[in-house]
Amino acid sequence: MKKILYFVFTLFVLVFWSSCREDFDFSPSTGNLEFSKDTVYLDTVFTNIGSSTYNLKVYNRSNDDIVIPTLRLGQGEASNYRLNVDGMAGKEFQNIELLAKDSMYVFIETTIDIEALAASDNQFLYTDVIEFDSGSNYQKVDLVTLVKDAVFIYPSKDANGVIETLAFDVDGDGTPDQTEIQGRFLENDELTFTNEKPYVIYGYAAVNEGETLTMEAGARVHFHANSGLLITNTASLQINGALSTDQDILENEVIIQGDRLEPLYEDIPGQWGTIWLYNGSTNNSIDFATIKNATVGVLTEGNQNDPNKLNITNSKIYNSSNFGILARASAITGENLVINNSGQSSFAGTFGGTYNFTHCTIANYWDSSFRQFPSVFLNNYLLDENENATPNVLDANFNNCIIYGNDNPEIILDENDGADFGFKFTNCLIRFQDNNNNFPGDNYNLNNSELYDNCIFNSDPDFKLPFENDLRIGEDSGANNLGNDLYDFFAAQVPVDILNTNRTTSPDLGAYQHIIFEED
Repeated sequence: MKKILYFVFTLFVLVFWSSCREDFDFSPSTGNLEFSKDTVYLDTVFTNIGSSTYNLKVYNRSNDDIVIPTLRLGQGEASNYRLNVDGMAGKEFQNIELLAKDSMYVFIETTIDIEALAASDNQFLYTDVIEFDSGSNYQKVDLVTLVKDAVFIYPSKDANGVIETLAFDVDGDGTPDQTEIQGRFLENDELTFTNEKPYVIYGYAAVNEGETLTMEAGARVHFHANSGLLITNTASLQINGALSTDQDILENEVIIQGDRLEPLYEDIPGQWGTIWLYNGSTNNSIDFATIKNATVGVLTEGNQNDPNKLNITNSKIYNSSNFGILARASAITGENLVINNSGQSSFAGTFGGTYNFTHCTIANYWDSSFRQFPSVFLNNYLLDENENATPNVLDANFNNCIIYGNDNPEIILDENDGADFGFKFTNCLIRFQDNNNNFPGDNYNLNNSELYDNCIFNSDPDFKLPFENDLRIGEDSGANNLGNDLYDFFAAQVPVDILNTNRTTSPDLGAYQHIIFEED
């Protein structure tokens, strides 16, 4: 009986409530919609690559519930834009309801084939409008997208959609080995990257044995996710950038980054893989390049006795989600090199190797997550799967360098006594403070001039904007006028800084001569 009474009471309440509720009464819009912006800029995209999703907010500021009779793209079904309104995808919508004092989102995307447009100078400004209602109530919001043409390099797919993978001599026995690395080898007519069009690469673009990939001044190279370059045995990479007159545009530098051009992705780490200088590759040089937003900026393996394994000069490596440069039993000569913002180390010389850095700024102001490694990490051994160590000789020299960051210490020297562990810091500014004696041993004896010759510790380098990758130093830098005058042969190699400022007298430490910071 109680259940019956409860049911009757509930039914009575529902009937009474519905009789008292006024039904929503939607009136046609009167052209008084308001918008979060009058133009939606979808930023720059490459031809045939989908954009990010952008949004427009539409407001009904009135006291009336309204219905928008039509919401459509000006070019209708022919438009290269796509809309999503209230969870519905399309290019034209009818009778969109919007409550009083309420708002809704319109989401916008695009994919554009530049060859179908009248493009000039390898780029095209594509526009359309979102139209709301018609006649005297007509309102619109403009849509604008800059589309760039590009040279696309990508592996093939078979009939089953399986992507081509690389086969090359992995183990050095002279026989190609099939790998799981998706990509393809560059053809002979693809071995020069010019500045005429950007290059967009899917998978790994590989350079075959005995061949050389050359990147000319002003080249722009963009990698899709999990993509990169692979320079195989006896192959070479020559990045031949030049000094730019406009440091905002960097018109003559070679710029290597991901393939998302929207401002949101400007400084996002880990968008692509790495430049992989495989064991056996040689005569690799990088001059006036900016390499940013990779997983590992440069990965170099083997050839530790080859003085031409990698020469990197006047270059910057930023925003690597793991390492700026990761070297494994390899050889590097670096001058006027800047590395910053790495999820692990900015430079890691592992499993030994031969490394000489002069007038380099190796910093790490990573703030996207916790990092376990310092700006510079050195070791001379490799652990196998059973934690057994294979030692190898290390010879690392840092001259007139700044090694700093937002952690302490910013150097770690991980030695295995089974092989020589040679290193020396000469006239360097280093962040290292061991108040709790966590780093015992001779390698951390900062008073040993055979290891730390005329070095300065924990003095402020006075970087301009280190978290934004501006590592120019100011008038108050602890690195000023402290360059090594006793090693003239080093100074002769780098008589100007990375911006072409003369440093033959009173050189500062690091890649930059100090400047007077202007007020922003």
